[in-house]
Amino acid sequence: MDDFDDDSFDDVLGSMEMPTSPKKPKVQPSNNLAPAATTSTANSSTPASITVAKPASNPHSVLVHSKQRGNPILKSIQSVPLEYRDDIVPDYVVGRTTCILFLSLKYHNLNPDYICQRLKALGKMYELRVLLVQVDTPEPHNALKSLTRISLLADLTMMLAWNAEEAGKMIETYKQFEKRPPDLIMERVDSNPHQKLVAALTNIKPVNKTDAVTLLQTFGNLGNVITASEERLSQVMGLGPRKAKKLYKTLQEPFLSK
Repeated sequence: MDDFDDDSFDDVLGSMEMPTSPKKPKVQPSNNLAPAATTSTANSSTPASITVAKPASNPHSVLVHSKQRGNPILKSIQSVPLEYRDDIVPDYVVGRTTCILFLSLKYHNLNPDYICQRLKALGKMYELRVLLVQVDTPEPHNALKSLTRISLLADLTMMLAWNAEEAGKMIETYKQFEKRPPDLIMERVDSNPHQKLVAALTNIKPVNKTDAVTLLQTFGNLGNVITASEERLSQVMGLGPRKAKKLYKTLQEPFLSK
């Protein structure tokens, strides 16, 4: 496929069996595993047998398909152990229900059907399936558009890495956060009223946190800031005419648009 408008993937994607509900991690027999295979079992009328994946000998290990040996991204995975296996379908297993397929754009441009073949082999395995793409071409836009379309159709989470080190760190992070609660990475809302006012003022560009703190210290409360004139706001240390004009205009605008 030379560009995004080429629909050469449509037939393959149209026949792809998409996941409809979370599944436990499973694997197919190792004779169907070759990541760089140029043939697929898509035309087989009998589905391949599926067996439950054996757990890692170390629960903290990232399972790595043996054919990923030598991949430069592995050098960046230093905080978690690696366990090489032949009995897994994806390139990396980073959790009981999470796997990663790795793809470089250079390889994708040379073998555009490769990712569809991998997805066929993966089937409905794993609840969270990540397509980790290393952007290693000078003009990645068309290829990324194509992979975005595939990710949407196949229910993949596409992650972009701009070098091998970044790709390795992403794999490592997925494993490290495997059992962390979701609220660990959620935005924390400060309960301190003063900090809430500072955060509210910094939502007005180009007012920064220092400006917000200075404004509240100068005027004493938010009400005084709102009723201050543009000239008075411009006299606040560090604010200046440009920020004062933007701040004054924003504070004087009606909250409800007509």
